[in-house]
Amino acid sequence: MDVDQQIQELIANAPKDGKTPVLVRAIAPALKNMAGQLSHSQYYVVKTDDDGWLITPLQNRSDPSLEKKVVYAYPTMVDARASFHHSEHPKVLAVLIPVTHILFQMLAMKTVNSTVFFESPGNITPAIEVTQSHLLTTIKDVYRESQTLSQKPSDIA
Repeated sequence: MDVDQQIQELIANAPKDGKTPVLVRAIAPALKNMAGQLSHSQYYVVKTDDDGWLITPLQNRSDPSLEKKVVYAYPTMVDARASFHHSEHPKVLAVLIPVTHILFQMLAMKTVNSTVFFESPGNITPAIEVTQSHLLTTIKDVYRESQTLSQKPSDIA
């Protein structure tokens, strides 16, 4: 499923409250922009037995008081399964999720600071970290730009 299809699925599955589909359409360019910076259109995310995403707390080695919470997104099922043995949860499952859906879900996750997208199968070194704050900034910038463009007068004489 390509990114445009993913966006259409997000819109179709949004609550029919009159606001959420409009919101998804408004932020779609930002989601597409962020998704375009990643190597895969879908990633495996590890889900816990209570259907939540597995969140990993990370501490700064030089300053343990600094902590952030991340979700890992893997390019293959094999890579996701390799991470299971580190889990404290007795039942975990890797689920394939479209990249735009992961990014959209990040907006609602108050306890997560970022998602780390592993780009190369079998190798955790090349990874891209998308922070929630960067995602929000990108959405605001794209939205502001679209508002500016829609307010410019046309040059039709």
